Amino acid sequence: IAFPPLKLCHYDMVHYGHSNQLRQAKGMGDYLIVGVHTDAEISKHKGPPVFTQEERYKMVRAIKWVDEIVEGAPYVTTLETLDKYNCDFCVHGDDITLTVDGKDTYEEVKREGRYRECKRTQGVSTTDLVGRMLLMTKAHHSNMDNPDYQQHTDNFGKGPKGHSPWTGVSQFLQTSQKIIQFASGTEPQPGDTIIYVAGAFDLFHIGHVDFLEMVYKQAERPYVIVGLHFDQEVNRYKGKNYPIMNIHERTLSVLACRYVSEVVIGAPYAVGKDLLDHFKVDLVCHGKTEVFPDKDGSDPYAEPRKRGIFRTIDSGNNLTTDDIVQRIIENRLQFEARNQKKEAKEMAVIEAMKKRDPLGNILL
Repeated sequence: IAFPPLKLCHYDMVHYGHSNQLRQAKGMGDYLIVGVHTDAEISKHKGPPVFTQEERYKMVRAIKWVDEIVEGAPYVTTLETLDKYNCDFCVHGDDITLTVDGKDTYEEVKREGRYRECKRTQGVSTTDLVGRMLLMTKAHHSNMDNPDYQQHTDNFGKGPKGHSPWTGVSQFLQTSQKIIQFASGTEPQPGDTIIYVAGAFDLFHIGHVDFLEMVYKQAERPYVIVGLHFDQEVNRYKGKNYPIMNIHERTLSVLACRYVSEVVIGAPYAVGKDLLDHFKVDLVCHGKTEVFPDKDGSDPYAEPRKRGIFRTIDSGNNLTTDDIVQRIIENRLQFEARNQKKEAKEMAVIEAMKKRDPLGNILL
């Protein structure tokens, strides 16, 4: 019998990079248990979390590769923790996680050979996303060379001794392989209820999860299709610097959700006859948020309303992407300090690793 791997993380801002790590971890075993830390543990070792522990527990449970979560997992992973949950080994990304006093949190399990690594997803980090939120410009997806953006990446991911390879900012490059890895690959079966929802689903968060879970519960055998609007369309109706995540990033974020079967990349804003007929849609849902008119002033849901298949869903969660941005802005200085402190610790480890002798001992 293959024992399950254990993945431990804080998952502060749960993004598609975390989902990709969980996908890789699930591929190493049969059953994936994810340990999620409390707010107190994160505050002690890293700084203030963006989301509460309850929000993070629910976000991680919604990722389709996760079989079980451990609430309030210890920050330092021990053999005792692995044995308690009958785990053969634990998995972490190829970056380093340090305690408040600069020690590797996986030291014990590494020493005993019960540690495996998965690759970090290039082009996404909490550092980068926070920087984008603080930049009130429409060009943040393509304007990474502009001096304002560089200043933010310096503030958020640069300690006094230069850049750490784990906390820095790089650009995400979408590939067809990555979409295939995230996609369910299943087609609707006879008897399935095909439900269509559309939107930006920007900075995929607990508000989106609660909405999609409620949509999923609208039928006994739901097949949920999410239509994602192109960046220019989202900016037309949301304004400011939205979307924070580009269409490629938003695609992976939504595909990772266990309630979603398919994603339409660059869906038309108006949910018209062609789309409804093409996907044989039985039900169209929208949340309690405002429905913005189309460019010509018309109702984008006129056709599904006419067919009697439109339903407004109350998820009971009013959290919006705007609310998350506000949380970041209000705590801006704390987040800057948090990332600089994190990078300084990582740079100290890198310097120490450079000073090791051929046997791996640190030279003083």
